[in-house]
Amino acid sequence: MNIDYKVGKLIYDASIYDGMNTHTDDLLFYKRWLPKNRDARILELCCGTGRLTIPIAQEGHNICGVDYTPSMLEQARRKAVKTGLGINFIEADIRTFDLQEKFDLIFIPFNSIHHLYQNEDLFKALECVKNHLREGGSFLLDCFNPNIRYIVESEKEQAVIAQYTTADGRDVLIKQTMRYESTTQINRIEWQYFINGEFHSIQNLDMRLFFPQELDSYLKQVGFDIIHKFGGFDEETFSDESEKQIYVLAINE
Repeated sequence: MNIDYKVGKLIYDASIYDGMNTHTDDLLFYKRWLPKNRDARILELCCGTGRLTIPIAQEGHNICGVDYTPSMLEQARRKAVKTGLGINFIEADIRTFDLQEKFDLIFIPFNSIHHLYQNEDLFKALECVKNHLREGGSFLLDCFNPNIRYIVESEKEQAVIAQYTTADGRDVLIKQTMRYESTTQINRIEWQYFINGEFHSIQNLDMRLFFPQELDSYLKQVGFDIIHKFGGFDEETFSDESEKQIYVLAINE
């Protein structure tokens, strides 16, 4: 069993990332949960290229972003400058960061916790969140609700999952294959990239799956109360058919 879990470097190519990720349904959700006080401090973890950070800052909120990947942060800073914003983007590991301040709202969007492959990784990240969350503050996160039927069907054949043109003029086609490791709960995803009509490379997008009762218990174990658990960004009730697990959490006092 290969335990070298990772996300391929090309997936973190900022222009390729931005070209693929243009949706805003999660942005509308996170905006609904922003503090009413514009002086409140907001922290986005795994902020990427600022897809959510920048529009939230544009509405006058005091937000900073943390990410582990320098190329993504460079893109985020360039985009922020173009919009006239002075957002603080910080390079750090969400398992070990220490910003020496507290925040009124912290969120981890866009399924990012799936790249915390071991329980120890998840617990370290959650403890860091607790240490940075102000009393009475909120912690939000979203991730997938594992769909075993989808995984089994997807293991059978390759599928095209994206086709688009980047801002720097590259035509990108991505084909996906996957294989699920039940012992580790890791979905081993491979994306085959074709750029400008030619095969470019195979990139890993390994994801640790968290099942609903499991994740609930981990969050409670670390000391969070589950205020809400939704099944989608329209705040629908979580159910068997939900694609997402979306949490609104507070520190257990």
